[in-house]
Amino acid sequence: MLKKQYLKTRPTCKVTFRISKDAAGSARNIYLVGEFNDWDAQATPMTPLKNGEFTTLLELDTSQSEYQFRYLYDGNHWENDWEADGYALNGVDGENSIVRV
Repeated sequence: MLKKQYLKTRPTCKVTFRISKDAAGSARNIYLVGEFNDWDAQATPMTPLKNGEFTTLLELDTSQSEYQFRYLYDGNHWENDWEADGYALNGVDGENSIVRV
């Protein structure tokens, strides 16, 4: 799930990425990986919550209208955000999620 908050003082959108307990399943750790962190699989760990969800907050520059991303579960399983703003073929194994800012 994506939640957006646009800042009035600068060209930035705060985006909260959240994975539900059902979507997280038995994952022990989940990383947010995408264009905003140069597809670095270790750059953006998500925080596990007591209720079984995972979340993280990023500030994205609105000069780029959209960013592709995916979630990496336990270092070996890729998932999309099925409530993303869109999807794009990634040329590797299917699609990437898109967040539009």
